[in-house]
Amino acid sequence: MVLALIASGVGAVAAFRSSCDLSTLRPVEIGQNSFVYAANGSLLGAIPAERNRTPVLLWQVSPWMRQATVAIEDHRFYQHGGVDYEGIARAAWKDLSAGHVVQGGSTITQQLVRNLYISKERTFKRKVKEACLAIKLSRAKSKDWILTQYMNQVYFGNHAYGIEAAAQTYFSKHAKQLTLVESALLAGLPQAPSSYDPLHRPAAALARRDSVLEAMLEYGDITVDQYRDAVAQRDLRLSPGKLYTRIREPYFFSYVRDQLIAEYGSNTVRSGGLRVDTTINPRLQVAAAKAIKDTLYLRDDPAAAVVSINPANGAIRAMTAVTPGRTGNQFNLVAQARRQPGSTFKVFVLTAAIAMGMNPDSTYYVSAPFHYQPDPYTAAWDVSTYGGSYSGSISVTSATLASDNTVYAQLTLDVGPDKVAEMAHRLGIQSTLDVVPAMGLGSDAISPLEEASAYATLAAGGIYSKPMAIREVVLANGKVDTDAGWGKPQRRRAISDGVAYEVTKILEQNVLQGTGVGAYFNRPAAGKTGTTDNHADAWFSGYVPQLETTVWVGYPQGEIPMENVHGISVAGGTFPATIWRLFMESATANVPALDWQEPRSPAVWRPFTQGQYGSSLSPPPPAYYPTTTATTTTAGTTTTARTTTPTTTGRTIAPPPPPPPEPLPPPPPEPPPPPPPGP
Repeated sequence: MVLALIASGVGAVAAFRSSCDLSTLRPVEIGQNSFVYAANGSLLGAIPAERNRTPVLLWQVSPWMRQATVAIEDHRFYQHGGVDYEGIARAAWKDLSAGHVVQGGSTITQQLVRNLYISKERTFKRKVKEACLAIKLSRAKSKDWILTQYMNQVYFGNHAYGIEAAAQTYFSKHAKQLTLVESALLAGLPQAPSSYDPLHRPAAALARRDSVLEAMLEYGDITVDQYRDAVAQRDLRLSPGKLYTRIREPYFFSYVRDQLIAEYGSNTVRSGGLRVDTTINPRLQVAAAKAIKDTLYLRDDPAAAVVSINPANGAIRAMTAVTPGRTGNQFNLVAQARRQPGSTFKVFVLTAAIAMGMNPDSTYYVSAPFHYQPDPYTAAWDVSTYGGSYSGSISVTSATLASDNTVYAQLTLDVGPDKVAEMAHRLGIQSTLDVVPAMGLGSDAISPLEEASAYATLAAGGIYSKPMAIREVVLANGKVDTDAGWGKPQRRRAISDGVAYEVTKILEQNVLQGTGVGAYFNRPAAGKTGTTDNHADAWFSGYVPQLETTVWVGYPQGEIPMENVHGISVAGGTFPATIWRLFMESATANVPALDWQEPRSPAVWRPFTQGQYGSSLSPPPPAYYPTTTATTTTAGTTTTARTTTPTTTGRTIAPPPPPPPEPLPPPPPEPPPPPPPGP
């Protein structure tokens, strides 16, 4: 029996020693906020978390804060070995004299152990274990290490964990900037954060602050004069911070946050302590917002969105939107909103046709009201021009400059809606497209970011770069995440540089003498306007060799006709072109004006079969794909007519996976902050 008791006791001691082993324990993770920065290192915002925490080193904490914490929590911190037996005796005597608990006996080391390693249940076994771990921790670590960990872990109320979060939450400053009075206020909070909450119980917080100042005076941390000056300040002088709630660029910020969540998961993003460096240029953000506000300045004006991309690597340099009369819109008009692009989509028809060998200067169509009904059982499709005027026989180049719907309806049918959809996806459109004849006129809804990406492919000479918002992510342990591929351009050749060059030269003419003249700003630039039939959406997409920018104007809440904005109907050549010009003038102010590079692989013109409305100046070449033809002779002129039926009507096609990329020279990496002058 005695032996059994002895064995039982020995086993209990062994079990206790095992539980009091620092090496077998793992800290309870509190987590820390993730912060997102612009390309120049300026803070865009913190990703909201339930607990706000930013760890700091001891030298990053005000000396007043360190002294105040030790004075009120554990004034013999630097003398004892983790457990203050004198403090325990003193606290017990005061509790006994008062008849209730008035002072605790836990040291800073014990509180750290409690916060980091063990549960907070009030049992004798837990207290013994806490004391044992505190002694071992005190032997294993320096006092400064323990104090630093404590101040980074302790709760100060209002979701602020750690001294840096507390300093930002209550005073909008860093912990190292805290004054004596501010430090005394914060040092008094951990004992009862709710009871002493400065924001909601200022009187209680003031009394607690004075108690901390008394302790500092008692233990020689401050002089009598310092004490008197401090307690004389009866105003807490709070300045509640917005570090953890303010987001400077909500649209771009939400886009980055979604990408991070897709890679790391929401919990890690919210409390994983990530430092996220992005591609956004704050100067261009300001320029984009100013261009919008200078153009659409009335409270009931439609919204506008701007996105700008570096064609060389896909880096997003600006992404913003302005909705007059509204703030705090969390819906990303740039990346999430999808609206009909109107005639800006014609560029994808033009690109597909030129890639097939069509010469836009020598290929003619009849500009006239267009009626299309391939069979009696299909609803008729009637197409007219935007202004109701027609040009008769007109080249594809001229039809592009006039943005002629009737010509592009025919061209879409001749190219084939399938091929138009394929080309749009190759250039950068990600949305699922309805493959119908009307798609060539912009009937499919896409986002401004998608369109900007596709136009940037043309600006880059036919090389597609996946839009890139994040340059680098630094994990909580200080290591750069090299596995996720952040900052590495993903590029592939979509079309030849010769095809891209031909399209660009036409779009350059469009800015000089077509529908896009409102975007001209005295340097080589290419672009296209877009307007939907009901004036609900208006676009301008264009580029210079170094920068692509897309502008969308419309009402976010729905497709509301814009037929009386500043007294005019909104079209792509009006407000969108103006916003584009104002933005690009500012964005390229310090950037050299470059011309388009001559292609290494010039476009090759091949026979291009037109439908029954084609009117080439020379007899049409023979068809190079199956077609049903009928030949008639009228007044000595031979005309070949073909009834064209689209291969698909009414179905949808999702973007196919990109083809394997051809070897490309690596682009220059996005420059680290600060960025060079220019966009």
